[in-house]
Amino acid sequence: MDSLFTDYKLRFSSARITLTRGLLLAACLAGISPAGNAEILSGPAPEIISDTWLNSTPKKMSELQGKVVLVEFWTFGCWNCQSVEPYIKQWHTRYHDKGLAVISVHAPEFDRERRVDNVRSYVAKMGIHYAVVIDNDFTNWNHYHNRYWPTLYLIDKRGMLRHRKIGEGDYSGTERKIQELLQETWP
Repeated sequence: MDSLFTDYKLRFSSARITLTRGLLLAACLAGISPAGNAEILSGPAPEIISDTWLNSTPKKMSELQGKVVLVEFWTFGCWNCQSVEPYIKQWHTRYHDKGLAVISVHAPEFDRERRVDNVRSYVAKMGIHYAVVIDNDFTNWNHYHNRYWPTLYLIDKRGMLRHRKIGEGDYSGTERKIQELLQETWP
């Protein structure tokens, strides 16, 4: 009986290791970093394309060079997005005058979130003062290869993607990354 139990334990342990490796591999292939869902990126940031910008005129990435840009993908009905929102507001308030530009890309999950008037009402009610872009057709979502609400992207002063944070948490880590990027020299 002991050898049967030991044999079962070894098989279970081996299966668990294989499963864990498989999940980590799948997560990496899906672009999810297992270490806190944050990762370092590289490459030029895609343009934000929309006919509807709230709180701002449309911006081109070339116009934002020299600034650090935080691009947030969210939808107003998402609890996780609502949990991240106070931090985005704080960073906007704290770092806007130091060179941070926030562009919040609203990509709806449900039909009621597609109505621009509903987004406009939410933005006014919640006191959101940074740029909000309507992305009902998921153009920007797809250009950024985004998959999750909320996701934050940090773009450096040269217009290069430098960091992605998926979901809630590690707010101090994201703020440190914002501070780092703001400290970088720009011609």
